[in-house]
Amino acid sequence: REDIFTVPNLLSASRIIAAPFLGYFIVSEHYLTSVLIFGFAGITDMLDGYIARNFKNQGSMFGTVLDPMADKILMSVLTISLTVAGLLPVPLTALIISRDGLLIGASFYFRFKSLPPPKTISRYFDVNLATVELRPNFLGKANTVLQLGLVGCTLLAPLLGFVDHPYLQGYW
Repeated sequence: REDIFTVPNLLSASRIIAAPFLGYFIVSEHYLTSVLIFGFAGITDMLDGYIARNFKNQGSMFGTVLDPMADKILMSVLTISLTVAGLLPVPLTALIISRDGLLIGASFYFRFKSLPPPKTISRYFDVNLATVELRPNFLGKANTVLQLGLVGCTLLAPLLGFVDHPYLQGYW
């Protein structure tokens, strides 16, 4: 069994823990606190990958599942909260959540199809039993950068007074 208590996994877990607080502060219109938590999440996302790749015994199979899961949870909470606060349009949020839902569904499907017999629940969720390795491509990374820019700009908009600015709406 691998050690799942690594620094990168703790950083990813911290993003999952921060997500509901971020959502609360956005909906409560505490935008400065929200920006600070968003910044913290961005830093931990960069750090966990760097540490996992560059330090001995810090990478884990569990981390390859936890990191993207933390990203999806954070992005979902961000987009839904920004929509509830009236800062993001509903169709855009629906598009982002739907895309992420399809990606998650596809990963579950590929995991099931590639799992060698016997196919049991415990084997399905055993992160030490690698069956398929999914790596992000350029298009996926570009999408992530654009989405993070979108939510970052939208989160900063109330603080900087450009909520209804045409450039922000054009970004949407």
